[in-house]
Amino acid sequence: MIEIINLWKSFNGHQVLKNLNLTINKGETMVIIGCSGCGKSVLLKHIVGLLRPDLGQVFIDNQDTARLGEKEFNRLRLKIGMLFQGAALFDSLSVGENVGFILREHTDLDGLTIAKRVRESLELMGLKGIEQLMPSELSGGMKKRVGLARAICARPDIILYDEPTTGIDPVRADAINTLIRRLHDKLEVTSIAVTHDMVSAYKIADRISMLYQGRIVESGTPKQIKSSANAVVKQFISGAAQGPITD
Repeated sequence: MIEIINLWKSFNGHQVLKNLNLTINKGETMVIIGCSGCGKSVLLKHIVGLLRPDLGQVFIDNQDTARLGEKEFNRLRLKIGMLFQGAALFDSLSVGENVGFILREHTDLDGLTIAKRVRESLELMGLKGIEQLMPSELSGGMKKRVGLARAICARPDIILYDEPTTGIDPVRADAINTLIRRLHDKLEVTSIAVTHDMVSAYKIADRISMLYQGRIVESGTPKQIKSSANAVVKQFISGAAQGPITD
């Protein structure tokens, strides 16, 4: 579904991604782990097209995204839903308007069809009947779920999760992890999550990849990652402070 080949990206002379290679198979949930600031979110933004590579290629469903014009990329983006780290809801829009935003802006669906899709998406999140609420009336966990409802409203083939459990307590974080697994099974989507939360990673992943110093240094199933002999991976998943990891 997604293939990233020899990807390089720098900002103001600082090299963030360095010859990065990664393949995500159709229908799997890939979790990318790594230290804060190591480039996980930058990688996600290349997949969704918010950033373009300095060098290298990003293929989505066999399409080289660098060769797509803006109109073609916008069509491709309809296949991709994204949950941003802070949910990124529009404060001036109601919950229903937030969830249906992409359909109103980028499709020709009529209002009744969009309203039905919004209602179905919210119900999948366990949020029935809250369309008229404003983001300021929601808890942190509810905002995450509304963000998830928006991510799936266009019925995407791919869902991206940027630190899905950041900023919420462990009980609500576990509920979000359960929702991610449920969406994967129900909608049969390809999912990519970036996180430094290993509890979340182990629960939702089919495979886990470690991003370190701009490259993927190891990939494997949760079981393989737990038993990895790679010193960087072992230190990260154990949370040990000895011999600091540097990016």
